[in-house]
Amino acid sequence: MNLVRSELLKIRTTSTWWWLAIGAFLSLALAFAFNAWYASTVLGGDAETVGASPEQATAAAQAANLYTSGQFLGLMFVMLIGILMVTNEFFHQTATTTFLATPRRTSVIVGKLVAASLLGFAFWLVTTLIDLAAGAVFLSLDGHGTQLGEWAVHRALLFNLLAYAIWTVLGVGIGTLITNQLGAVITAAVLYLVGTQVVGLLFLLLSNVLDSQAVLKWQVIWPAVASQVMISEGQSEFVPAWWVGALVLVGYALVSGVAGILITRRRDIS
Repeated sequence: MNLVRSELLKIRTTSTWWWLAIGAFLSLALAFAFNAWYASTVLGGDAETVGASPEQATAAAQAANLYTSGQFLGLMFVMLIGILMVTNEFFHQTATTTFLATPRRTSVIVGKLVAASLLGFAFWLVTTLIDLAAGAVFLSLDGHGTQLGEWAVHRALLFNLLAYAIWTVLGVGIGTLITNQLGAVITAAVLYLVGTQVVGLLFLLLSNVLDSQAVLKWQVIWPAVASQVMISEGQSEFVPAWWVGALVLVGYALVSGVAGILITRRRDIS
């Protein structure tokens, strides 16, 4: 716990997390505005005009979408926090001191993983409270009720929490793999933002080549897509079940955490 507290202290005493928190809030505001318009259109009877499936044209499905607004960019920001928790040690040349103070490198990385998960929880809690307050007001004024008694909404909120915790763990794993801070941040951000679009395009082209839209389901192997799948309610026939996305993301977290520990234990720190 001392290691966890020290990692949280390192984050609290820098301005980095403030900038990331502001970015997460701005992305949430934009995402909520779009999701509110989308929900109003779908629930207003114009689902076909925006390409929504019949499964998505329910109040519960749209409530789940509203209450998890801002997830896409929010996950990227918590991933960057996880990366910075590791790369800051090398950027500021404190890695040697850290491992001399705590020679058990596994304990150091586990402490970073736990601290990262707690930060992910904090980001999830704040963004979810904002989404719940704004979403409940919007849905009530629109005549659909808050939908907070629906299991679909509860599941979306819980798995959104899992996504935030896992993406901070993934960030720690990336930081142990690429210790150069600028290189790790740019690589991770590009893979997350651009890579997700490229993967979607590749699977779309592959489905056309093979003349099978079922291929589109395999996009879930990309972690950013898996995060969206596991909180979605009313999936279409071209989107796998929510539990598939959850399993994929948990698998990435386990591999990332173990790889981070093994790499750090064998790395020459000087």
